[in-house]
Amino acid sequence: MRKAFLALAAVATLASVATTAQAADYAIDPTHTFVTFEIDHFGTTTNRGRFDKKEGTVQFDRAAKTGKVDISIDVASINTGTDAFSKHLQSAELLDAAKFPKARFVSEQFVFNGDKVAEVVGQFTLLGKTQPVTLKANKFNCYPNPMLNKRETCGGDFEATIDRTAYGLNYGIDWGFAKNVRLVVQIEAVKQQ
Repeated sequence: MRKAFLALAAVATLASVATTAQAADYAIDPTHTFVTFEIDHFGTTTNRGRFDKKEGTVQFDRAAKTGKVDISIDVASINTGTDAFSKHLQSAELLDAAKFPKARFVSEQFVFNGDKVAEVVGQFTLLGKTQPVTLKANKFNCYPNPMLNKRETCGGDFEATIDRTAYGLNYGIDWGFAKNVRLVVQIEAVKQQ
């Protein structure tokens, strides 16, 4: 009887540990998170810009090597450093920010290389169209943030190349503008209490 009780207690303890070991919630730190783009300009230069407003959440479990991401980007916050160019990108000819105010990346699949995140596989929505996108990690790390009372902060530098025409973003294709756009995502997220 005593052995059965001890076995039952051990199972209950393990079940309790298993149910409490969950992915932790992290909030995107907008001061350390940037979404930028690069696109070739007639093989001569590279046009660059960034989106200044973004928000989102991350669920991350290093032990289980799992995670989820949901990031929204305010399309009207595009900033190229040149007002006229930024306004043109916001227009109906290109990103149509009035009709499609948000772009969004959602993922439920993290790919690990050892203990480090190597890729985040998900879906990217732009101009109302959703396509698969894999963000490849150039860097990834978690650290006790000294500026936030040592709260765990995780993040990295990620990149992907998308075909903009897959989203219906065809402006300038007939003139020879490039269709491939390089996205660079620098992200840090702070563990929530």
